[in-house]
Amino acid sequence: MAMQTATNAQIAAKLLRGAADFFRTISKENPRVGDELLMNAKTCEMAADRVEVDPGGKAPSLVDGAEE
Repeated sequence: MAMQTATNAQIAAKLLRGAADFFRTISKENPRVGDELLMNAKTCEMAADRVEVDPGGKAPSLVDGAEE
């Protein structure tokens, strides 16, 4: 059988999920910045979901309340 090659979007999603796991792990070791690290983990998970569902889609604004 031929080995299936991963797409760039699949690789990006896997890397983002790995980063999310890293942030969660570090948040347990450093409670002083734990909330910020957990927010980073959530952001990485959301980005991974977006990349998997709509790899060519337009990203939302990264500034709260800003119009695109």
